[in-house]
Amino acid sequence: MTPQEKARQLRPLIVKASANLSDEDAIEAVELFDQWKTDTEYVPDIRVGHNGKLYRCVQAHTSQADWAPDATPALWTEVAAPGEILVWKQPTGAHDAYQTGDKVYYPDIGDTIYICTADNNIYAPGVYGWEIYKEN
Repeated sequence: MTPQEKARQLRPLIVKASANLSDEDAIEAVELFDQWKTDTEYVPDIRVGHNGKLYRCVQAHTSQADWAPDATPALWTEVAAPGEILVWKQPTGAHDAYQTGDKVYYPDIGDTIYICTADNNIYAPGVYGWEIYKEN
């Protein structure tokens, strides 16, 4: 058996084992996860790679071409490393509402960092539930 054949044989086991990785470890090894693809059934909590980032499914669905993880926050949330600050995105429900202590860049990466002061916050910084954490 060639090394490539052995790698293909081991791939399902690697994918299965990657499901048990913490988010922190998973982000370091996005390549271990199946890449998102269309016409695939996804269930909540499964993680996939897409455009070099790791995403977690939040709602069961069968994927469509226009439902990529980076385009459908109602279906996917980006997995962030502990301490990583992401750009604020409009929450679409309870699964991605901001919690007290969450930090975000707003309106874009490198801009002011805000810290959330209210649980289950769906509002943008400057509207409700945010304080300036660090101005850039």
